[in-house]
Formats: sequence, C-alpha cells, structure tokens
Amino acid sequence: MNDIDRRIISTIQNEGHLSSAELAERVGLSPSPCLRRVKLLERQGVIAGYKAILDRDAVGLALTVFVEITVARHSRQNAALVAESLSGIPGLVACHMVSGDADFLAEIVVSDLTTYERLLTEHILTIDAVEQVRSNFSLRSVCTSQPLTLSSQSAG
Repeated sequence: MNDIDRRIISTIQNEGHLSSAELAERVGLSPSPCLRRVKLLERQGVIAGYKAILDRDAVGLALTVFVEITVARHSRQNAALVAESLSGIPGLVACHMVSGDADFLAEIVVSDLTTYERLLTEHILTIDAVEQVRSNFSLRSVCTSQPLTLSSQSAG
C-alpha cells in the first residue's frame, strides 16, 4: 500500500458518500485510475465494506452497555462456544476477546434497560460457559466511529 492508497482510504473513511469523481479529485488522480485502486483495495480486503453510521438516539437505541464476560473453565472449546453464542445476540455491535479480568468485552446497543435485562437473562446468562457478567452503562459517548489512522508503516 502506498501513499495514494492511504489517501484514498483516509478520504473514504471520513467521507464514504463521495462519488468516484469527487474521490479522485480529493486524492489527486483521474477517475479511472482512482476507481481501479479502490476496486483493488476492496478485492484485497483492505476496504472491508461500506456503511452508514446512524445516530443511536435518533433511531431509538439510547442505551449502550459494555459487558465484561468471564468464561468458566478456560478452554479453547469454551472460548469458541461463548464467541459463537455472543455473535448471534441482537443489539451486539462489537465484541472482543480481551486480556485482563474479563475474557470478552461486548458492546451492546438497545432501546432501554428493560430490553437489556431481557437480552442479558435470555441470551448471555444462558451460555453454559459464562461464569460472570459485569455490565457498564455508558452515560454519554465522547467519541465513536473514528477513522483508523494510517501511517506509512501500517498495512503493507
């Protein structure tokens, strides 16, 4: 990946709605070579997809919960069971296997506390390998959906 590719990626991350012509102009290429580079970055998996970032409050999803999950009887099988079970939970927007006190950190976005309680009791707490759950409720978002910072050393 070269500097032009990084400029393309940075521009797309910040302004994903640009037309091919606008993107080409922003990065200093003509439209055809720019589009070829974008298509190559997509095929290589560098650009994994496109999406709209929604205002959570505006769509009625006002509660964000960061859920720390500890796995009982640490094993590869239990970790896989928990990871697979979590991936099907409605409202789960991100989940990471982590080191520290918890084994998984899940970000769940729902409409209200009642919905989260139902999700917790009907989904998370029914996973056999889950030993402990700790819920951290977001009071306010300080920054979300920030673009990745690319340097000449990254990805390449």
